[in-house]
Amino acid sequence: MATHQAPLRPVRRALISVSDKTGLVEFGQALAARGVELVSTGGTAKALREAGLEVADVSDITQFPEMMDGRVKTLHPGVHGGLLFMRGNAEHEEAANKHNIMPIDLLAVNLYPFEETIAAQERDGGADYETAIENIDIGGPAMIRAAAKNHDGVAVLVDTADYDAVLADMDANANQTSFALRQRLAAKAYARTAAYDAAISNWFARELEDEAPAYRAVAGTLAQTLRYGENPHQTAAFYTTGDARPGVATATQLQGKELSYNNLNDTDAAFECVAEFGADQPAVAIIKHANPCGVALGGSLVEAYEKALRCDPVSAFGGIIALNGTLDASTAEKISGIFTEVIIAPDADDAAREIIAKKKNLRLLVTGGLPDPAAPGLTAKTVAGGLLVQSRDAGRVMPSDLKVVTRRAPSEQEMSDLLFAFRVAKHVKSNAIIYAKDNATVGIGAGQMSRVDSSRIAARKSEDAAKEAGLTEALAKGSVVASDAFFPFADGLLSAAEAGATAVIQPGGSIRDDEVIAAADEAGLAMVLTGMRHFRH
Repeated sequence: MATHQAPLRPVRRALISVSDKTGLVEFGQALAARGVELVSTGGTAKALREAGLEVADVSDITQFPEMMDGRVKTLHPGVHGGLLFMRGNAEHEEAANKHNIMPIDLLAVNLYPFEETIAAQERDGGADYETAIENIDIGGPAMIRAAAKNHDGVAVLVDTADYDAVLADMDANANQTSFALRQRLAAKAYARTAAYDAAISNWFARELEDEAPAYRAVAGTLAQTLRYGENPHQTAAFYTTGDARPGVATATQLQGKELSYNNLNDTDAAFECVAEFGADQPAVAIIKHANPCGVALGGSLVEAYEKALRCDPVSAFGGIIALNGTLDASTAEKISGIFTEVIIAPDADDAAREIIAKKKNLRLLVTGGLPDPAAPGLTAKTVAGGLLVQSRDAGRVMPSDLKVVTRRAPSEQEMSDLLFAFRVAKHVKSNAIIYAKDNATVGIGAGQMSRVDSSRIAARKSEDAAKEAGLTEALAKGSVVASDAFFPFADGLLSAAEAGATAVIQPGGSIRDDEVIAAADEAGLAMVLTGMRHFRH
């Protein structure tokens, strides 16, 4: 904790220069009513004057006009001296008096909307380079950093949400600001300029196609303080990065309890999984602990849901359900039949919303669209003392990518199921084994140290699901099987054959591929190689 305690500081002069003019006029009026002199620039000054407020131009302080399309207006000792000189320091005060530098006690600046510009342009198919460059603020960050450094004497605001807190602090302290407030505002100011520079540097990296820049900045904006993390003894918060990708960070929560850390993580996993299948055919993914426990395509969402649920109805209890289309009444009615934590979909019709509303704690999120599974992006993971950063797994295997390596080629239905199963495998923790039949998972083995164990677990899951459905034969009988990585030995493949699989899809690349292929031929299996691995740790 900081031990320094500066005195209360009067607010006599405020410099306001904002891109986001939310609450600007009301804030300016409130400051003027408290006797604060207003100094401003460009469009901010215009807005304040139109509201009937008296405003001095920054050019009155600098004795220089705004120039070069507004690029140069506040970069001047008259401004930075007013922000930086240390109150009560005789040498600083003498210099200020000598050079006619007036103190600026409060700075309210929010920056050119660089992040918003990039996000909007990327949604429209790509950022225009010149427009992006013109939305890089120079004077704003310089003033913010100056005022934040000198928070002993200056209050700095970078967020319109802090206007009321400043006014309340002034009212409580006879038009003065407290050190505690100025310190909190300074910390926020530096975080804001850091996030702003991070957005710019990452944009440059993308433009330059620099996959490993010398410095990698990661930043986010607080969206939600969470009750706890993965476990109750851990603290947690949710930050958004400004990425326009449809998903949990951009969704609107229509109802239900506050999302937890685990809810957010699982909901993201669910929506990314279901997005693999686009919007052409109804698809549903049911997720538990970030792993799919059932994924299916159907002629309707309700059919896809029923097929997905059949794969593992026990694990689906308390799960997350993602849909690739508008949630309708019949699907909502079915989902309401079991305990579910979260539903996420591009939209929900009015009838579905009414049905889900009866489940007060069930969270319903709508995103307005699906993420593109092939779109580029980055993922990051912390390790002790560092970050592991990689490109998102945007790999997609198409029929033309497959190489048939067995004597028997897959049938048309087997090929459809193989591609379906391999797309699901991308979203299952390694080692991953997925049995699928009729474009639905019928057994999933996830996160095991041995691929043989994953095969056995997936087979056992298919047996359990069959019993739950009142069937006498395991669901994996007559299915296909997908492996996220190659079979290092034939035993994993033979385990799948014993479970009833008739065809196999796997990346290949093992030094024992010939042995595995021979085993497949001997078992009468059809097998295709993808040449692409989907490890997910």
